Amino acid sequence: MLVGASDVTIHAGRSSSGLRERLRDATSDAHRKLDAQLCAFDLAGISGYRRFLHASAGALLPLEAALAEAGVDHVFPDWPERSRSAAIASDLARLGASVAVMVSVPPLTRAGMLGTMYVLEGSRLGAKFLLKAVADANDPRIGEATSYLRHGAGKRLWQSFLSKLESEEECDEVEAIASARIAFAAFERAADRA
Repeated sequence: MLVGASDVTIHAGRSSSGLRERLRDATSDAHRKLDAQLCAFDLAGISGYRRFLHASAGALLPLEAALAEAGVDHVFPDWPERSRSAAIASDLARLGASVAVMVSVPPLTRAGMLGTMYVLEGSRLGAKFLLKAVADANDPRIGEATSYLRHGAGKRLWQSFLSKLESEEECDEVEAIASARIAFAAFERAADRA
């Protein structure tokens, strides 16, 4: 799954103008694969939705922990507003499930934080579509456990992330892309284990 840096045309230290597009292109296969895995969860049923949250938490928690340990709050001062660990733990508790870390991730550098944040912040866009599937649920417990999917709604977190990404003077693109791929792989592994 993790393609080596030599498989994409990137250069360390290059201006981040267009880094979003390079991240998108370099991770498109991983993104499609993860989307297919997540579509297999029946979000309208309590068991499927619980498994989806369990899988999401299994990757989200270690990724957010790695970001915090790397000092993400120095790069994104609004990190407490962005972090979704508490929201997903609350949703799982509402459904009578506990949080379990299912994967481990390596320590992150500044470029690694940007690649990881690209995946996590981008997942908010997908959450809007997943909320539509959850809306079809007949079990009211599901509708009461959507803090994770609704987190940040109405805020401009994606846009402010992109602004930060584009404002980076220099970014090791190889490392940013590798970290984005690691983040996608973490969610894939957690989905496999859920």
